[in-house]
Amino acid sequence: MIASSQTKRLEQIVEPLLLWYRSNHRSLPWRENPTPYRVWVSEIMLQQTRVETVKPYFERFLLELPTVKDLADCPEERLVKLWEGLGYYSRLRNMQKAAKMVVEQYNGIFPKDYELLKKLPGIGDYTAGAVASIAFDLPVPAVDGNVLRVLTRNLCCNDDISTAQTKEKFRNLLLEIEPSPGAGDFNQSLMELGATVCLPNGAPQCLLCPLNHLCLAHINKQETDFPVKAPKKARRCENRTLFLFFLHLPDGVYTVLHRRSGKGVLSSMWEFPALESSCTHQEALDFLQSFTQNWKLEGLTLSAAKPSKHVFTHIEWHMQAFTVCGYAASAKEIQNHLEKDFLLIKAEELSLDKKDSSIALPSAFKAYRPLFSDCRL
Repeated sequence: MIASSQTKRLEQIVEPLLLWYRSNHRSLPWRENPTPYRVWVSEIMLQQTRVETVKPYFERFLLELPTVKDLADCPEERLVKLWEGLGYYSRLRNMQKAAKMVVEQYNGIFPKDYELLKKLPGIGDYTAGAVASIAFDLPVPAVDGNVLRVLTRNLCCNDDISTAQTKEKFRNLLLEIEPSPGAGDFNQSLMELGATVCLPNGAPQCLLCPLNHLCLAHINKQETDFPVKAPKKARRCENRTLFLFFLHLPDGVYTVLHRRSGKGVLSSMWEFPALESSCTHQEALDFLQSFTQNWKLEGLTLSAAKPSKHVFTHIEWHMQAFTVCGYAASAKEIQNHLEKDFLLIKAEELSLDKKDSSIALPSAFKAYRPLFSDCRL
């Protein structure tokens, strides 16, 4: 239920925020020439990713794929390579699906309609609001974590910001006060204030805030009491054993990769061959002998490599690893006996120095990339 007093209080923030934003906002590449395509790409990249991390990715992506049609037509391997290191690859797959829909259904022009934008894959309330307001200046909200933090502090609101009901409540509140024209700047001003002044995880910089005379949390010295959010569920831990191959062949050192299934974390991405459990040296050796039994390898050795950990949103991988070395006379002999979804490639393709490799290896395995930087016979 929206109280009229809340609406009236938020009406007072519009002008101070707009004045502050126009003089104090950061210069970001996606704010230059904010076309629907550029805004959309930036918003998808910025999901759960820091601004400074996104900047070079955004610029490379737009240089290579300057239009929505370029994105729709881009080969999957090239697209994944452009995204390599950003993680959350489901974002990328949805982006290309959405791009194809825009090309096929709207002749390559993003619809100037909030509800139609929401029908595109990977676009929810927030992203549709951001594109509609920033690119088209439509008076619709874009409610993210930064916005919720600013508003709950301003109103001293105890509602749990992790719930859909709270997000919908603030969407409806903002609908009442969105300026038109100026909706894009207003939404960005809320995001910018939350990102640079009304900070999370500590004391906000209230002396720099253009809303400090209006903010109830500041007036009541309760800034760090808001926002209210239910504790996160504990991540599920999964143990994995990786096998890092270094196979010496007449024309170089090769390694083996496996393409994950099309479901779950890192779906359809390349990884090192792995067991979905931890195992002893003997268990690893037993698996290895079975896996390579028809490869005609000589001098096969198995050595423990350093363990590593990677944290996803809801899952935590604890990885042990073994390096596998051996000699073979023919790459064809190995490739012919590899099962579906396994690939034999030059080990140097995974080197950190290899800038033109077509293989995108997820950052979950970055701890092992340095091992491939000096692969010589």
